[in-house]
Amino acid sequence: MRYLTAGESHGPQLTAIIEGVPSNLPISIEKVNEQLKRRMKGYGRGRRMQIESDEVRIVGGVRHGRTTGAPICLVVENRDWTHWEKIMSPEPQEGEGEEKRRVSRPRPGHADLNGALKYNQRDMRNILERSSARETAIRVAVGAVGRQLLEQFEITVGGQVLQIGEVTAKRIDVGIHELIEKTESSPVRCLDEEAARKMMELIDKAKADGDSLGGIVEVQAEGLPIGLGSHVQWDRKLDARLAQAIMSIQAFKGVEIGIGFEAAGRPGSQVHDEIILDDEGNYTRKTNRAGGLEGGMSNGLPVIVRGVMKPIPTLYKPLNSIDIDTKEAFTASIERSDSCAVPAASVVAEAVVCWTLAEAFMEKFGGDSLEEMKANYDRYLEHVARF
Repeated sequence: MRYLTAGESHGPQLTAIIEGVPSNLPISIEKVNEQLKRRMKGYGRGRRMQIESDEVRIVGGVRHGRTTGAPICLVVENRDWTHWEKIMSPEPQEGEGEEKRRVSRPRPGHADLNGALKYNQRDMRNILERSSARETAIRVAVGAVGRQLLEQFEITVGGQVLQIGEVTAKRIDVGIHELIEKTESSPVRCLDEEAARKMMELIDKAKADGDSLGGIVEVQAEGLPIGLGSHVQWDRKLDARLAQAIMSIQAFKGVEIGIGFEAAGRPGSQVHDEIILDDEGNYTRKTNRAGGLEGGMSNGLPVIVRGVMKPIPTLYKPLNSIDIDTKEAFTASIERSDSCAVPAASVVAEAVVCWTLAEAFMEKFGGDSLEEMKANYDRYLEHVARF
């Protein structure tokens, strides 16, 4: 499976084309929209979320609630487009329309300057419109399709926020269904209620100061079989692919799996997971320090992936920059932004993990239809049980 997205932050719409999804997969538009609404929520979000009310339109590849095997096309409209129609028009504009809201002052920490130099663009709006995190809306829709494929095989994915700024949540171990339920009721998607309160206070302070905050999110996936991914080539390793997926999210600067960087300070006896048989005679592990992945493959335990999001580079108290026209020092341009998008980023992280796991699932079990895929899956489980 694969997908591509297109569209700009203030353009008419965001679009995705998904290829390779098996036929006869039930697709619920309501479930896709539910994920889009989750992305829009979260303490610290800016005014853009008061304007948009994201909903998906499926314009290809799904008929009467089921996939046909043809490419799926998803569309999420930008309601703010009406205010940007001339500025973002694909047609040539004369006079004021051409120069209005032109961006010549790159924001530190953003794609503005690098992209302008690379693509020879004197108006950096041609860079920031596409590099904007608004693009993650359509990726959440794509991830929702992947999530619905995983649900057919009783695989559940949930996420949580572990840190915002200097506030770190206590580790609370709960089942994934309880995690999903409790984080949905938290404005910052955090299980630790005391930490959540402090996170919101910190976000309020950052907003008042014209500053922004980053943090750490975690995604868990339960119900995966042994053997997704492969050890035989670098680009087939599932942990590497998950890491790439997390790092592809705008503003993410770090990723770890299982105990991650903590492994560097431990002896091997406190890093590796002993292999045992469960009560039914199946292979399992005594612990899950590896985060459900060994040798580039899933090992049957919950997959645990964490990502580090930096503070958003658009600040209402902007940093210094250089105007590319005059070469003079100025404060960087201000685009409408959030003071903290970590809770929303947690939803985006779930989406990219869902897609990556669904992609690996499709590679492993194949099939042009869901029925063929399920038959392949059942045969594989029988093989593993006999091993």
